[in-house]
Amino acid sequence: MTARLARPHHKPGARAVRDVLGLVLLPVPLVAVAMAGAFAGGGTRRWFGGGRGESQRADAQAAKDAAAAAFYELDTAQRDLRISIETISAVDSTPAARQAVDGFAALGRRIDEVSHTYITAVDAHDLDRDDLEASAAAQARTELSKAKDELVKVKGELDRFAQGLGPLLDKAETQLARLAPAVERARQALLAASTALDAVRGSGLRADDLAARLAALGPELTKLNEGAGRHGVPETLQRADRVLRDAEAVRTEADRLPERAAEIDKRLVSLRTRAQALTTRAEQVDPVLSELRRRFTAACWQDLQPVPEQAALSVRRAEEKLKEAGKAREEQRWPDATALLSTVRALLNSTDEAVSAAGDRLQRLNAVAKDPQQEIERTRFAIRDAQRLAMAGRHTPDPRHARPLDDAVGRLERAVEGLEGRHPDYWHFLLEMEAVRRTAAHVVEQIREERGAGH
Repeated sequence: MTARLARPHHKPGARAVRDVLGLVLLPVPLVAVAMAGAFAGGGTRRWFGGGRGESQRADAQAAKDAAAAAFYELDTAQRDLRISIETISAVDSTPAARQAVDGFAALGRRIDEVSHTYITAVDAHDLDRDDLEASAAAQARTELSKAKDELVKVKGELDRFAQGLGPLLDKAETQLARLAPAVERARQALLAASTALDAVRGSGLRADDLAARLAALGPELTKLNEGAGRHGVPETLQRADRVLRDAEAVRTEADRLPERAAEIDKRLVSLRTRAQALTTRAEQVDPVLSELRRRFTAACWQDLQPVPEQAALSVRRAEEKLKEAGKAREEQRWPDATALLSTVRALLNSTDEAVSAAGDRLQRLNAVAKDPQQEIERTRFAIRDAQRLAMAGRHTPDPRHARPLDDAVGRLERAVEGLEGRHPDYWHFLLEMEAVRRTAAHVVEQIREERGAGH
């Protein structure tokens, strides 16, 4: 960093790190000592000797003044750079940041060395002595000039080091700029969540789970208030983001809680009505099974025998879960009520499917018993369509496509032959037709995928 960039009035971010983090710069007591020595000897000084001696004394004094100025510039640059390093180390814990801190410490030791050399040179020569000899003045000038050159050299090293901190310092100052707004947003989110929770409770809803979640954020708010100087900037930013996210979630759920309660009430009524309707429908399964047993072979209906008992059991379980859900609603245990209602819905869905299966089975068996030809033609069409696609652009079909289609033809023929008996198994016939059509559809899909990939 150049001396211009190192000056405090060009570094709002450096000043911000002291304001935000409460950092205090360490004093550099050498300055007071050195400057006192550099500019000592006020008042009227007597000059003796004249001529060459006075010239040597003047040259030595000029060298001393130049060294003092170089020392002051180095000290000022070091102070400014220390602010930048403290900014970086407070925000950044990456290897690059640690390397910068170590590099500054090494430079500090180098500065101590040249400062000690300078102070030693100043203390070794009293240029105000009346009996100062020309040789002593010349030696003083030499040592002070050398000390000044070393100070200037180290100042250059410090400036080059500072220039290399640009990206790290920009990153640190960017995070510092985010810090105060992030903390403030988190506080406002907590306030909004608390206000929303108070409004919900005012409407008669307890919202105990939301209150517990909001209370759990209290320690996090305490740490935010303690500041980044204690907990670090990255950790404070992460904490602020986390508090913001969690508080907004609480507020959103609190705002939606009245709607959620109304929705649960509506679902309770709807599912009770549906359970009652299913009870009535389940009672109609026995007459359907009776007709199936009277008109068709056992293979067509025996898998449906347990349906009435299973349906009644499922409806009873659903009604029990509905009572539990109603109790959870009264106690305002919203997650429990929601989970129980989902269980009720699943039970009623499976019962509905089982009850519907009996009526659907009778309808399909009646249709195929009256006219099996329609089912046969539908299946043959699916096979022929797959065969045409398999032969498109070819003289002979691919065995991977031809073989399953040939098997499907044989399966169709055997199923049709099975209808010739006195008591045909129509359900087996329907299942075979579905299986053959699935085979044909699979071949069609396979051919299209292969040709699409080849294209």
